[in-house]
Amino acid sequence: MSTNLVIVNEAVLIPLAVLIAYYDVRYRRIPNAFVLGALVSGLVVNTIANGLDGLVSSVAGGALGFGLLLIMRFCGALGAGDVKLFGAIGALIGVHLVPTTLLLIVLIGGLLAIFSMLHHGTVRQTMLGVGRIFTNPFRGQGKATVQLSTQQPQTVPYGVAITLGSVISVGSALVNV
Repeated sequence: MSTNLVIVNEAVLIPLAVLIAYYDVRYRRIPNAFVLGALVSGLVVNTIANGLDGLVSSVAGGALGFGLLLIMRFCGALGAGDVKLFGAIGALIGVHLVPTTLLLIVLIGGLLAIFSMLHHGTVRQTMLGVGRIFTNPFRGQGKATVQLSTQQPQTVPYGVAITLGSVISVGSALVNV
């Protein structure tokens, strides 16, 4: 990945990360307009930077990112907005960065989940919920949730993990250029 392409990707990802983090934490949803903007940006930027090869890498990255998170969605671990978001980010970062970015996203998401369950005092309930996901993975109901006795289910705003992991992944590519 060229230095200029990495800089352009970061220029798109950083404001996207701020917007998505705000919306996902505040409203627990990721607006489709942001996802569409990231998708179109990825296709255009990669095509301009690398021609047909860039377009192919962008489409493959989008498909791979979407497909990997779609599996997690079927297991009940994520919402549809998270799946669409990583598909769009995959189109922006290209197919070669999707696996590394996914690893970072999972690690950051895990840290967010640990912080959330400690903050809300739901360690036991969360571990039971995680156990249900692993014992019966395809019976998910959208997002992995923990129902407290009188409160709404607690969820982790995974859009934060997705955008933060993407910014870190692309930033590390800049260091390695």
